[in-house]
Amino acid sequence: MTDLVTLAEPGGPLAAIGGAAYARHAHPAAYWSTVGLPLSVARLLASYSSTMDACGLTVEPSRWRALAVRATTRREIRPVPPRRGVIRPNSTGLRVRLRLAPGQEPADVAASAERLRHAWGVHAVYVRDVKPGVVELRLVGYDVLHKVRMPRRVDGGLLRVPVALREDATAFVRDYSAVPHELVLGATLSGKSMYLRHLVTGLAAQPVALVGIDCKRGVELAPFAPRLSALATDPDEAAELLPVLVKEMEDRYDLIKARQGIAPGTPDEEITSDVWGLPDSERPVPIVLFVDEVAELFLVATRKDEERRDEMVTQLIRLAQLGRAAGIYLEVCGQRFGAELGKGATMLRAQLTGRVCHRVNDEASAKMALGDIAPEAVDAACSIAPELPGLAVVGDTSGGWSRIRTPYLSLADAAATCRESAHLVPDVPALMPFRPYVPPVPAEASGTATVPRPVTE
Repeated sequence: MTDLVTLAEPGGPLAAIGGAAYARHAHPAAYWSTVGLPLSVARLLASYSSTMDACGLTVEPSRWRALAVRATTRREIRPVPPRRGVIRPNSTGLRVRLRLAPGQEPADVAASAERLRHAWGVHAVYVRDVKPGVVELRLVGYDVLHKVRMPRRVDGGLLRVPVALREDATAFVRDYSAVPHELVLGATLSGKSMYLRHLVTGLAAQPVALVGIDCKRGVELAPFAPRLSALATDPDEAAELLPVLVKEMEDRYDLIKARQGIAPGTPDEEITSDVWGLPDSERPVPIVLFVDEVAELFLVATRKDEERRDEMVTQLIRLAQLGRAAGIYLEVCGQRFGAELGKGATMLRAQLTGRVCHRVNDEASAKMALGDIAPEAVDAACSIAPELPGLAVVGDTSGGWSRIRTPYLSLADAAATCRESAHLVPDVPALMPFRPYVPPVPAEASGTATVPRPVTE
């Protein structure tokens, strides 16, 4: 028995190392919580000062501090690193705040993020400016985009939908009040439809009118018909629907203008320039327009089609330019979007503040989506692998960009959510002629046969 224990003892550490390596590859979240987090915290505490010095993030101590060190000790006076706050661990990494020394700026710390990552043994380090003189380091322990798990607590609200996870383990929230219009590009099987499903299901539970234009005969948006206020499934129907939306926008501007008949003594809070300043009883419901496969609206075959195309593009541009104040928002999706689509494509893109670029088939599409706001993001979008559906690069006109990935959501679950929220479809009279037909749900088969009641005279 003793001989067996002796033989088994050398295999114990090897088995533990092998189990840790397997857990790190197959279950990175569990590995981080049990092994990675303690190791990274130990490295950070033990090497904080030396790492900051190696990264050039230390400064000479103040004169009073140098005099105090000389008077109390005989130690060598060393440069001082940024003052470190409390380490706050979480399920994906840890956070720590740094108080910068005089003369330092957040860009200095951000430039050393890659060095800090290697020094402390984490997957990535992100720097966020909290307030003047204070930055927050967000250390991510593993690749959170490999298997997406959305945070449990996400700040939502009206026209705010959490749709994806950022690479820094925070939720990407589609906020229509901050970014009213968005362009979403992605090739086949890139995850663009998954992104659209999350948007629709997130807005389905809110008091919002959802309008769809799906020129693929409605195969993408038709499953959400119970929650849609209007749906056009071909260019001819889209040509009829868009003028109605433009007229609705003009009527809302007339409502705002009537409210602006400012009389002497009118309180400041009653003066408004958009629908959100109107009283609740007068405010029309927001409208979100989803345009899937926008290139189908640009394609023409005859002279008549060209005239129709020009009218539809002009109406889309008007909605993008003026729709926000009227509570109308655009979500334009497509596989390809470029200037070669025709007149008005570049002008329409300029009005779409938000940009989401999934894997695309050519660099020109990535440049069309991100080149005018964040040129360095184009390379990131072109390097998305086909085996990572849902991965995208998101940016806006501020110049910032990041990688996100949408979690999986089946079409059946998304359609079920829309059916359950069908009673929330708002009353918009102008859109009633375009309300999609929803067939009745057949009764579920039960164990006992139901005999129909006979018809009586």
